[in-house]
Amino acid sequence: MVVKYNIVERGKPNDPAAPKKFYPSVVTSGRVTVRQLAEMAARESTLSTIDMMAAFESLLVLIPDQLAKGNVVELGDFGNFWLRNSSEGSATAEEANYTKITKVLPRFNPGRLFKDVLTTLRFEKALTCLSFYTHLK
Repeated sequence: MVVKYNIVERGKPNDPAAPKKFYPSVVTSGRVTVRQLAEMAARESTLSTIDMMAAFESLLVLIPDQLAKGNVVELGDFGNFWLRNSSEGSATAEEANYTKITKVLPRFNPGRLFKDVLTTLRFEKALTCLSFYTHLK
C-alpha cells in the first residue's frame, strides 16, 4: 500500500527562537465512514450491511463504557485500547488525588495483524499544486 506524504516546516513550540526544521508528514487521502466500512465488511462475510452497522455501533458504545470502568479493551490481533492520564505532581502522597488529573486520553496499541500491515507500507511524495505545475514544465 502506498501512503502519500508532504514536507512541512515546523518549529519548536516551546522555543520559538530555535531554527525550524523540515519533516515528512503523512497526507490523508480521504475518509471512510462507518457505513462504508460496514458495506465493505458485509462483502467479506455472511452478515448484511445492517448487521455490520449494528456490530460497529455496539463497539462504539461498549469500548468507551469499558474504558470508563478502568478496563483495557482487548481486540485480539487488532490491538488494545486503554486510558492514559496527565496529571500535576504533588510534594507529598497526601496531597496527590484525583483533582491533580489534568487530562484523560484513550490510547491504542496495535496488535500483530495491525503492525504487519504497517510494515508493508510504501511512501510516495504527494504532488502539491506548486510541485504539480513544476512537474509539468
